[in-house]
Amino acid sequence: MNYIPLKKEEMISVIEGESNASRIPILLHFWVHPDEFGDRKGRVLEILDQYPDDAQIIHINMPQIYYAPVDDDEYRWVNFDDPYAGENVAHDSNIAISDWTKLEDIFDAFPDSEYEGMFPYKPQNDGRYRLGHWWFCLFERHWELRGMTNALMDYYTNPDEVHRLFRKLTDFYMRVMERAKNELCLDGIFTSDDLGTQTAAFFSPEIFDEFFKPYYKELIDKAHELNMHFWLHACGNIKEFLPKFIDLGLDVIHPIQKYTMDEKEIAENYGNDICIWAGFDVQQTIPWGSLDEIRAEVRFLIDTYKRSNGRFMLTAGNGINGDCTLDSLKALFEEMFKPLL
Repeated sequence: MNYIPLKKEEMISVIEGESNASRIPILLHFWVHPDEFGDRKGRVLEILDQYPDDAQIIHINMPQIYYAPVDDDEYRWVNFDDPYAGENVAHDSNIAISDWTKLEDIFDAFPDSEYEGMFPYKPQNDGRYRLGHWWFCLFERHWELRGMTNALMDYYTNPDEVHRLFRKLTDFYMRVMERAKNELCLDGIFTSDDLGTQTAAFFSPEIFDEFFKPYYKELIDKAHELNMHFWLHACGNIKEFLPKFIDLGLDVIHPIQKYTMDEKEIAENYGNDICIWAGFDVQQTIPWGSLDEIRAEVRFLIDTYKRSNGRFMLTAGNGINGDCTLDSLKALFEEMFKPLL
């Protein structure tokens, strides 16, 4: 390893807007998927070994929809088996809750937030910032259970049921956060809700205020009560929601997706009020960009988002997979860790 990982105190200072660290915090390992590189996996791992991750990201074992672990056959979101088993069905068309009348039975058999296998990996504290992580929070969990088309209609046709679902999920998540703090000694919680498309948010600010704002407030407040930060991954154009998340006290936002928003506008308007975990473009630059273009894009992110009081970290915008060349991956790391002049 060519660099020393940042201490958690430096990370906290950057996230809370108190000061910059000795270098820009970088958490890139999480988004690099070595298995997707095929026979190049070993060389990818060699590259990763040369550079530190400035946080320990610790997986939280949330329930799956239909499939329960062998040690708890009720640790799943619904109380019935996959009706699409053996079929080739798109993820956003796999409708678990096809009828809201199933909700009572699902709630009666809801997974236990005291499940012993929730934290299968408990790494030793090595002085880095410790970040607990699960995928899918409110919107993503909603469409995962109802299918995308049904979910987007539910805010108009079944509002009471949506609120009941979000209430149940929020209570579950808050207990998970309590346990994660106590059992993993976390400094932050990181989850996801892809709230935007390439051009706009999935729904109006009014829908956000009615269905999402109160539950996000509870989750963010719970994190702060536990002396943790709340991090959110939200792909797509979420410009309309950023001031709302800032008002709610969200600590870290990822990735400010390229080609969906004007990065300079976002940085100018919100860069001093929330820590931006800026994501390097993986849609175009990673698969097709030259090495010079990759290096230039890293400098663009630094020039755009860096603040005198911190509030800026670097990573990828999403998964880095087999369409990334090894030279591109090396150039990305080298430029991110290049000392600032």
